[in-house]
Amino acid sequence: MARPFNLEISESTEYLSKNLKNARTAIEKERLQMIWWLKTGQVTQHKELSRMLGRDTSTVTRWLQKYRQGGLAKLLEVNVAPGAIPKIQGEVLSRLKEKLQCPQGFGSYGQIVEWHLTGI
Repeated sequence: MARPFNLEISESTEYLSKNLKNARTAIEKERLQMIWWLKTGQVTQHKELSRMLGRDTSTVTRWLQKYRQGGLAKLLEVNVAPGAIPKIQGEVLSRLKEKLQCPQGFGSYGQIVEWHLTGI
């Protein structure tokens, strides 16, 4: 027999329901749905929750751990890779944006490269 959840959800069902309806991303919706099911008592077992979400039990465990550590804000936090450092920065970027706003602009990417290499 599975052990019951030992999780205190501080948000009200009304608050969770409102946020669930206003969720903008699938990630937010999925995680809010999980907390709402737990708060309303619709799910009482870890495996059942995993099955309903279509997620592995380890994923659900990780989400619940995030909620325990930092509440709803931590649960809904999504890490984004930093990406590459832009090749064009600072003054050069400002001047390029300015030039792109002009009606004549550039006819091709090659013209932009040439403009950049000639030192503006």
